[in-house]
Amino acid sequence: MKPNQSADFIYGTRAVIESIEAGKEVDKILLQKDLKNELILELMSLAKAHSVPVQKVPVEKLNRLTKKNHQGVVAYLSSVVYASLDNVISEAYSKGETPLLIILDRVTDVRNIGAIARTAECAGAHAIVVPSRGTAQLGADAMKTSAGALNHIAVCRVENLKTTIKEIQANGISVIACSEKADKLVYEADLTAPTAIMMGSEEDGISPEYMKLADGHVKLPINGQIESLNVSVASGVIIYEVLRQRG
Repeated sequence: MKPNQSADFIYGTRAVIESIEAGKEVDKILLQKDLKNELILELMSLAKAHSVPVQKVPVEKLNRLTKKNHQGVVAYLSSVVYASLDNVISEAYSKGETPLLIILDRVTDVRNIGAIARTAECAGAHAIVVPSRGTAQLGADAMKTSAGALNHIAVCRVENLKTTIKEIQANGISVIACSEKADKLVYEADLTAPTAIMMGSEEDGISPEYMKLADGHVKLPINGQIESLNVSVASGVIIYEVLRQRG
């Protein structure tokens, strides 16, 4: 982020603490390495309670973001309001709808997340689930790429994706992992039941531990020389296959 984009971040320990306590959505906190005092400990505790990731960085990185007195703390603001996954699932069932969730593991390109959000919203998906760490910042760029869709689809940020997958399954929702290593084509899977589609990054795919937890594994047919599709394109194809099957 460029220093003049001040609307996307705040700085100063007390300012960040008060922003979190006031309910502002914070994507992540950059904290100066080796900085430790009572106020910093309070901030760390508050960040943990609100599932806000904290990244320890050299002071030089903070100085590049702002020339003001940052006190070793800079926080990136989110352009979206995060939703409770439990509430999203409960509301879908209470309306008699068949839940459709999109789980993103290690998708770090903001343009991909924006494009996925746009497709998911157009298709009527109930929520996008992202881990609090290892995900692209959901700031102004993500909002722009999504064409505003991030204002209209629930985004659920979770602290522990492994635990969340198990909770999703406990709510009667099948988790389907999408990977080029799968044996079954997506067109052969039954996606008419409550479903959570799990997508991974183009570089690393889905984490092995999450692959093991999945109820099923599917892939898209690839007939060309390139081995995989862009994750946002692949997500779009699979999301609309769900709609096709559900009629």
